[in-house]
Amino acid sequence: IYGEFNARRRASRQSLLQVHTKCVPDFDDLARVNAAYVRAIVERSLQRLQVERLDLVQFHWWDYAVPGYADAALALAELQREGLIAHLGGTNFDTPHTAQMLDAGVPLVSMQVQYSLLDRRPENALIALGAQRGVQLLCYGTLGGGFFAKAWLGAPEPGPELTNRSLIKYKLVIDDFGGWSAFQELLRALETIAQRHGVSIATVATRWVLDRPGVAAATVGSRYADHLRDALAVCKLRLLATDHALLAPILAAHPGPLGDTYALERDKLGRHGRIMKYNLNKT
Repeated sequence: IYGEFNARRRASRQSLLQVHTKCVPDFDDLARVNAAYVRAIVERSLQRLQVERLDLVQFHWWDYAVPGYADAALALAELQREGLIAHLGGTNFDTPHTAQMLDAGVPLVSMQVQYSLLDRRPENALIALGAQRGVQLLCYGTLGGGFFAKAWLGAPEPGPELTNRSLIKYKLVIDDFGGWSAFQELLRALETIAQRHGVSIATVATRWVLDRPGVAAATVGSRYADHLRDALAVCKLRLLATDHALLAPILAAHPGPLGDTYALERDKLGRHGRIMKYNLNKT
């Protein structure tokens, strides 16, 4: 869809939009990933997107116990030298393995990680490494899969009736944050701040992430027109010291998920890992 859209822009001599894509070898293929495998993923993206160079390729490796992630990342760096890729980033690598890729000579400029008021794991070590090595964060989960919305303020705790996989995923994060009552306390504070500035809870939650050290961008969905309005309002919002003072005791009392980035999700049998999809190239 994007490739066709960009082709129309090219035909009408409009500037092309920047697109970020991923290189995620399937979990079942990790043991056989080599330079040819990586090249095939990149060439497929080039063909589908109808571009001569990918603006940013974000690399992910499902299982550190399977060797080869550094070699695969170096294969991407070779494609970058060939001019097929402009910039390289990572997706959901923890701090030690990010450092290992950088030490191996992979020129990472970004790391895409989950980062929100509910999940502040990047603050444990990754942000400090990024500051030292020039790697900035592209953050997802900023809106908690849609839970950062006034519709959830005062709502009863959802249970098994949740069918949206995103909501299921971020309900687990809420549980790790401290549970539904702690989340409601956070929502009440965010609503107070939102009313003070005439914006939405989602806008405040996004602005908070964007203001954190090391953050270059936050990825938010704008499925409907009113979502787009909230997203654009982020550009003008400036949080005050009084806003941060309202949030500070809540965040101090609820540190959220512990450990390094994406550590919980890497356990395929754990609460977070069981809902992941591991072989996306075959779907």
